[in-house]
Amino acid sequence: MAKITIPAANIEFDCTNDTIMRAATRIGLGFPYECNVGECGNCRFELIEGEVSYLRANPPGVTERDVQRKRYLGCQALPQGDCTIKVSLRDHYKSKFLPKKTTGELIEAFDVTHDIREFRFRLSENAKFIAGQYGLITAPRVEGARAYSMCNTGEDGAEWHFQIRRVPNGAATTSLFDNLKVGDKVGLDGAYGMAYLREDAPRDILCLAGGSGLSPMVAISRAAAKSPALKDRNIHFIYGGRTPRDVCGEQFLKELEGYGTRIHYIGAISMPDDPSSAGWTGKVGFVHDIAEQVFGEKLGGMEVYFAGPPLMSQAVMKTLIKSKVPAAQMHFDQFY
Repeated sequence: MAKITIPAANIEFDCTNDTIMRAATRIGLGFPYECNVGECGNCRFELIEGEVSYLRANPPGVTERDVQRKRYLGCQALPQGDCTIKVSLRDHYKSKFLPKKTTGELIEAFDVTHDIREFRFRLSENAKFIAGQYGLITAPRVEGARAYSMCNTGEDGAEWHFQIRRVPNGAATTSLFDNLKVGDKVGLDGAYGMAYLREDAPRDILCLAGGSGLSPMVAISRAAAKSPALKDRNIHFIYGGRTPRDVCGEQFLKELEGYGTRIHYIGAISMPDDPSSAGWTGKVGFVHDIAEQVFGEKLGGMEVYFAGPPLMSQAVMKTLIKSKVPAAQMHFDQFY
């Protein structure tokens, strides 16, 4: 068992068979993080004493400057003994429900589009989460965990549902799509993430999604639709795909009370000249452009949640900043 010491905060905690960041989060510490898989670099800490190894070999979030300054990624760092570290803990990263490791049994799977499938797991031990958060899935015969957002609302934590997009030649999604059968089990860890529904926000909600960013935005919409605190708020949902066969999400919103009155959906395509787009009568353009066209100056008065491919998220962020949306009203988790 390794003991981790943070002198500046006068804190010590145990870390056994876990990464330093996840061990800290499991006991309620606000250790900074975001992607949780070694990509974004937001979980950096300085190693003062001790030795660590990495869960993932050569994680992309590590720079040459990090190596020179003995800075490591908390989400990947496995202590090889007692360690003393320097990190700025922040309340923002504290979880309402402490993340835990558990096992999920696949009870159902069905296709949402040609390349997105919903996987439903029953947990061996209930693990609650807030709509919009994500979990780590360890798929059979795949090294390392992958982060995917849940699409259900997580009140009792008995089941976690994921809408996952197949990544061409991706080891994890190939395992999930091609090999996983009802009754099979996967490792689950979570919940994590800060892009969860803010029920105390007194503003209309805008959800922007592309790809498997569908999953957390569906969760946000489902939770917001039945929240007594948000009963007077409008929920707007924009989903972007390349061609019509990629566009989805409306089928889940139609199931919600208030669809067509306070819940509104817009689908858009970005490749109108593709032969498969013939006959499309909906919006054309990228998600961030559609949001700006439809809402304009009203964006600054909305609570905005977004998820999707990195380029989409970057473009959305630029548009929201240009539209003077306060940072406190923008919610997303960096996935890669």
